[in-house]
Amino acid sequence: MSEATITELQFAVEAQHGGSAALVQSVPVRESFDGAPVWEGVVHVFDLADNPNATRAYAWSSPIEGSDKRRFFAVLHMGAIKSPADAVRAAIVAEYKARG
Repeated sequence: MSEATITELQFAVEAQHGGSAALVQSVPVRESFDGAPVWEGVVHVFDLADNPNATRAYAWSSPIEGSDKRRFFAVLHMGAIKSPADAVRAAIVAEYKARG
């Protein structure tokens, strides 16, 4: 399965948060828990115009288990989210809580 394109990630940011997104950089992130890897990949950093809450967003995608499709993540730079790693960590925690 191929990685998501920058255009797909840009669309995900704009669709989820509104405004206009422009790629700034791509940052490798490795997140682990108790020494075991939980997530590893590249997070794309976008400047975000015309959003009332944030001027930056972080986006990446992951394969959906048992499918040939991908899940897109787009997290705003606000509150405790101040870096690509913070965005990944917040998404992991939210996903864990959603599973109950």
